[in-house]
Amino acid sequence: MNLVLATQYEGEIDEALDWARQATRIDPHDIPGRLARQCNHTLADILIDIGDLAAAEESCVTELDRARQVGDLYSQSFCLDLLAELDQGSGRIPEAAQHLREALEISRRTGNRLRQIDLLNNCGHLCAATKRWADAVTMWAAYLASLERLGMADLPATAERRQEPLRAAERSLGPERTRAAEKRGQDMTLATAAELAILLTGMDIGESRPDLGRLTAEERELVVGVAKGHTDAEIAELLHLDVRTVRSRVDQIREKVGCPRRADLIRLTLQAGLV
Repeated sequence: MNLVLATQYEGEIDEALDWARQATRIDPHDIPGRLARQCNHTLADILIDIGDLAAAEESCVTELDRARQVGDLYSQSFCLDLLAELDQGSGRIPEAAQHLREALEISRRTGNRLRQIDLLNNCGHLCAATKRWADAVTMWAAYLASLERLGMADLPATAERRQEPLRAAERSLGPERTRAAEKRGQDMTLATAAELAILLTGMDIGESRPDLGRLTAEERELVVGVAKGHTDAEIAELLHLDVRTVRSRVDQIREKVGCPRRADLIRLTLQAGLV
């Protein structure tokens, strides 16, 4: 498996495919079940790279079923991510969004940061496929920023796959709007970016964004702090307020905009484009 990852990173796909096939020929009863499943869905990932999409989809569906039977959330998330990529390639956009959303929710629940980061990249492609160019640029900027914070590099093949849709996004948005979308993603924490990705996979194409014009300037500062993942104490320090004042005003804002939970307020703020 390490040889698969190394050769895949170097772009030696044929060699990676050979190592992956060797890994799947090991008796699954002789190794931990999760590792056996990882061998199979990694093979599916490489089959996508070489264009054998039918075999990749068959493998993903089989491994997803096995992972669900044993409650392997990591493998479920990985297979759902691959299925979303296959759906996009076949023009099945609603199915892609559904698979990606489920993968994001699983990764958020398990706290797996690397999976969440990878899913941000795929969410960018989903947005590009539906011509939501600003959201695509934001997702990719958040993906790269999250990788950099962990001291990790982007895969060359992954970077190359983004080039054409990025150029299309820049042509559609223009330089100024492209830079604004990039900055939005770069400034997001991974948790905030993952929340936005979940929101984007659940939005209908062309769905309008909510109007939070009823909020005062101070209320907007408060909800932006909440959406950025700051604690009440951090927001109080940033805005020079008492912590109890912050809590009281956030509760008032939630009632004002009809958000019973703090998570609902975060999503509404993200959907409105305030963060």
